[in-house]
Amino acid sequence: MAAEPAAVSEDAVLGGRLILRQPLKGHRVGHDAILLAAACCARPGDHVVDLGAGVGATGLAIAWRLGDVAVTLVEVDPALAALARDNAARNRLAGRVRAVCLDVTAEPAAFIAAGLPAAAADHVLMNPPFNPPQNPSPERGRRLARAAASDTLARWLATAARLLRPAGTVTLIWRADGLAAVLAALAADFGAATVLPVHPKPESAAVRILVRAVKASRAPLSLLPGFVLADAEGRPTAQAEAVLRDSAVLPLAVT
Repeated sequence: MAAEPAAVSEDAVLGGRLILRQPLKGHRVGHDAILLAAACCARPGDHVVDLGAGVGATGLAIAWRLGDVAVTLVEVDPALAALARDNAARNRLAGRVRAVCLDVTAEPAAFIAAGLPAAAADHVLMNPPFNPPQNPSPERGRRLARAAASDTLARWLATAARLLRPAGTVTLIWRADGLAAVLAALAADFGAATVLPVHPKPESAAVRILVRAVKASRAPLSLLPGFVLADAEGRPTAQAEAVLRDSAVLPLAVT
């Protein structure tokens, strides 16, 4: 197993409610991870699986918000998985949060060996790599987190479908201009897709979409009003502050 990154920082998220150790170089925790956590409709007693968990920000934010959920963090990079495990312990969540070092696209037998058989989860979350592989970052961590092959989304969703119980939910964050690709990839195993566009400012086009879908459902698509991160002067909106600092939930978590 690879060693923990040599240079790490300790950073506060959710207004200091969580302290996360993460590499100084490479992909770093940002808004996407916290927005994804706020979109999760888990309830106490549920099991949540976070695919591509990195240092654990999304799963740990859910575990902090809900006092009786079990969370499994799945991360391919051994150093990041080690940091995720350490972050769970540092935030006193290790009793309910565990990290496993595993490729999201690994064979089912590898998941079973890691304690994740079929139908093991009530909810699966994912923030997959979503940038085309042109001009990939020379930094390995950033490259793994951001650059995607053409079949990345379909393969991640196939894993989610296998892990979910009947009527379980998958929630993901993706580029807004990739909505058609997301809906096409969901069609094989999911329905009842609900889409929340995320806008940087009131008059700007969406840059992200949060999408929740239900395994084996045939219900139609729903499109929610957009969520705006900042006002025209660049100040965080009250809604964004509530989610990013105070652990408020997004409409996807309650509808």
